[in-house]
Amino acid sequence: MTKRYWYVILTYIIMQFSGILFAPILFATLPISEFQAVIYWTIFSFTAGMIVILIIMKPYMKAPTARDAAKPGSIVLWIVAGVFMAYIAQYIAATIEIQLLGIESGSANTQQIIDITRAAPIFMIIPALIAPIVEEIIFRKIIFGNFYKRMNFFLAALLSALVFGIIHGEPQHILIYSSMGFVFAYLYVKTKRILVPIFVHMALNSISVLVQLSLSPEDIERLQKKAETLQMILIGG
Repeated sequence: MTKRYWYVILTYIIMQFSGILFAPILFATLPISEFQAVIYWTIFSFTAGMIVILIIMKPYMKAPTARDAAKPGSIVLWIVAGVFMAYIAQYIAATIEIQLLGIESGSANTQQIIDITRAAPIFMIIPALIAPIVEEIIFRKIIFGNFYKRMNFFLAALLSALVFGIIHGEPQHILIYSSMGFVFAYLYVKTKRILVPIFVHMALNSISVLVQLSLSPEDIERLQKKAETLQMILIGG
């Protein structure tokens, strides 16, 4: 793995955990609530982290694309197909979790994002825009890409998908997160365009957040009781 890749991973770690130190400082120095301090710092750190990562990755983005990389028209088709592929993968994973493993539907991680977005709508830019860009660069281009140089696609996709699942902090739903990671890796290899999994990831997260924002907690609970596998569209990546 190149030094640039390690710098990207380090930036991601700092971006994720900097709030532990700086959100309290923001709260102590500005006339804002503790909740606002956390939200403002999270938005700032994720935005700054994304910019730094894109700057670090600039030489790779300038590199010539592969000859057999998907053309603009194909990119659009693969994005649309990728969304459906991800939902099918989530459906299968959710069915296994619920029917075979007895895991309850619903995601605490997704619910936390929804609660924060309800209180501060600007927070929507993180799951809908920033997180997909950063996570696809790290988990698909860097982590999967390095595995793929050393092993076959299945193993490389499986390992990177497991890392992607673990990083979301919900081990009980690792099958669902990993299924999405596997689809994203396939789209990346098939199109040779990191933009494809990025846009599919954006679409999944945006749909997940918008659907839940349009429903009341009572509506979501009622729908989940009727069809527990509805979590296929309620858990973002």
